[in-house]
Amino acid sequence: MAQQHCTHLDQIRDVTPSAQGCEECLQTGDTWVHLRECRICGHVGCCDSSKNKHATKHFHATGHPIMQSFQPGEEWGWCYVDEVVLDPSVFTK
Repeated sequence: MAQQHCTHLDQIRDVTPSAQGCEECLQTGDTWVHLRECRICGHVGCCDSSKNKHATKHFHATGHPIMQSFQPGEEWGWCYVDEVVLDPSVFTK
């Protein structure tokens, strides 16, 4: 099986987080499990283990393919389009 690569790394931007928690859950008073930050626009949404899955909903609404964990101590990312985990080094280039 060939190793899969992300073809969207050129879209990664230095962004400002939209919130310090899930933007939509904060607005509705809901809770989340973990947070993900869109590395295209800075939207902070909850992960797929959270009941609302706002990070994935953000991808479907915008087409922004790259997210990074917004959890303290976690730096990995994910490309929704290529379905590949991204090494933290791709965010520091």
